[in-house]
Amino acid sequence: MTRLHEYETVVSWTGNRGTGTSGYRDYGRDHDVTAEGPAPIAGSADPTFRGDPARWNPEQLLLAALAQCHMLSYLALCSRHGVVVTGYVDRAHGTMALAGNGGQFTSAVLRPVVRVASAAMVEKATALHHDAHAGCFIASSVNFPVTHEPTVTVDGQEAEPPGRA
Repeated sequence: MTRLHEYETVVSWTGNRGTGTSGYRDYGRDHDVTAEGPAPIAGSADPTFRGDPARWNPEQLLLAALAQCHMLSYLALCSRHGVVVTGYVDRAHGTMALAGNGGQFTSAVLRPVVRVASAAMVEKATALHHDAHAGCFIASSVNFPVTHEPTVTVDGQEAEPPGRA
């Protein structure tokens, strides 16, 4: 049986500089993203498209959603499999190709650096990234490859470069 979850957000344009969209260079790309509960997100376009670099852009938010979803799936799996994670940082990278009037993401690479409580957990901690990817709702919803280059370290030991875990 399918269970449905519904989500609502509000995107409000705040970039009217007094003349609306009277010209491509005459309006700001600033906007606020809100939902019931969390603090607003200050959004804009990518600076390449005349956006404000101090605000989040949709491309960053998509990449962040992929990284967040993977992390949350991964942490849940680790807790169920006796892997004690004590630290997690992901420096994700996405690539978007532009063509004509549009574009699309062509790939995303998640690079989580995970710290676990003991060396006995490293192998299982590394393997669980595969299952976390399979369980990630966001990765299952995109039409481009999402790959992973995890690094797993043990509390008190130095991290190895990505891809060597």
